[in-house]
This record gives sequence, structure tokens and C-alpha cells, in this order.
Amino acid sequence: MTVEHTPNERIAERTKAGPHTTKAELESINGKIAVVITNAVGTMWCAYAFTILALISLPEAIKAGTAALVAWIAQTFLQLVLLSVIMVGQKVAAAASDKQALQTYKDAEALLKIQDDVHRLIKVNNDLTAQIHAATCKTGSAPAAKTAPAKKAPAAKKPAPRKK
Repeated sequence: MTVEHTPNERIAERTKAGPHTTKAELESINGKIAVVITNAVGTMWCAYAFTILALISLPEAIKAGTAALVAWIAQTFLQLVLLSVIMVGQKVAAAASDKQALQTYKDAEALLKIQDDVHRLIKVNNDLTAQIHAATCKTGSAPAAKTAPAKKAPAAKKPAPRKK
């Protein structure tokens, strides 16, 4: 077994890169445009505005009959309002996911540090063991003589039968 510790190269890579979060997706122009639009449309205020906009056409949909009302619900209300609400939910989920990724990253970093500390302690332990071994061999003390095997203890006597 070798006691030479070589840190894994992934440690240096992790230190340089850090955790990958949704902010890293902003590197392209398309990503930046998408985030700007998502941040504008993906708010509850935008959902409220879309609700008001959709409600403007509701009276006409009611007058037109059942088919028009169903079309209004599906095509106008659900698409306008729920789209914004879903986008808000996705932003919240992405933020939570980023927090979880950062925590996992920090935990992994701590475990890597503990592993390095354990390797250092093993090296110190091996060095001290070698020094103790060298010191005990230098004193000239011979290894302890082998002792004779212990004698077997006499078998226990059976108790005398009881008289009735």
C-alpha cells in the first residue's frame, strides 16, 4: 500500500467551475432574450393583467353561446393567465433547485476536504508508527519469547448423585 496522497484532479476542476446553476444558461444571446421575456411575462402582475385582458372579451363569448365560451376558456383565459402562472412556478422551482445544487456542492466540497484531512492523518500515523518501530528496534530489546501453551484446566468433577 502506498501512503503517497495525490488529490484527485476533479477537486481543482470543481474549485474553478463552481456549481452549475441556471445563471450559467445566460451565456448565449438566445438565453438572455428568453430570460428577459420570462422575467417580464412570468410575474403574477402579468397574470393579473392577462386576466383583466381576457375578461374584457368574456361577455361576447357568453353571448355567442357554449362553443364560443368553451373556446374562450381554452384559448384565451387558460393560455393567457395560466401561462404566466406556470412561468412564475418554474422560476420559483428553478431558484429552489439552484439553492439545492449549491448546498450539494458545498457538502461535496466539505467531504473532499475531510478526505484530504484523513489522508494527512493516515500519513502522520504511518510516520509515527515507523518512528516507534525504529525506536523499539534500536533499543536492542529482543522480541518476547514465545510462551508455552497454557495447560488445560482439570475437568470439573461431576456432583455426586442425590440420595432420595
